[in-house]
Amino acid sequence: MRNLKSVFGVIGTLAAILYCGRLLYYFIDLTGSVQEAQTQGLGSTLLGLAAVGLFFGILLIVKIVRMFARPHSPGSGGRGGQDASTHDGEGGFDADAVLARYMAKRSAEAALGSPAAPPAPEGGGPATRPSFGRRAR
Repeated sequence: MRNLKSVFGVIGTLAAILYCGRLLYYFIDLTGSVQEAQTQGLGSTLLGLAAVGLFFGILLIVKIVRMFARPHSPGSGGRGGQDASTHDGEGGFDADAVLARYMAKRSAEAALGSPAAPPAPEGGGPATRPSFGRRAR
């Protein structure tokens, strides 16, 4: 999906360059020369079109370089920081190992002596704890 987005970005940038170039060609062809275009008041228009075309040209080069020099996506298996216990021997994701590690961590936290239930409120009614949003009455 990302590669398709990059291709459409390059095509869009190329279309903008062609549009600016075609307008430059039209204005110069209409007046006959750049000097004649300046005398008719189109000099700033030609300069602006050339600047916008140059900007899109630089943008096109950057997009092409980024498209080919992109690092591997996270799902391609190129991560070095991932510990081996989450992957099986074939490079796939091992859900059983993740679940076992979570359950071991959970039982270790419970063994540390965390209280089983919070102390009851003094009013004897429902527990009033701070919350975000509308207040419960």
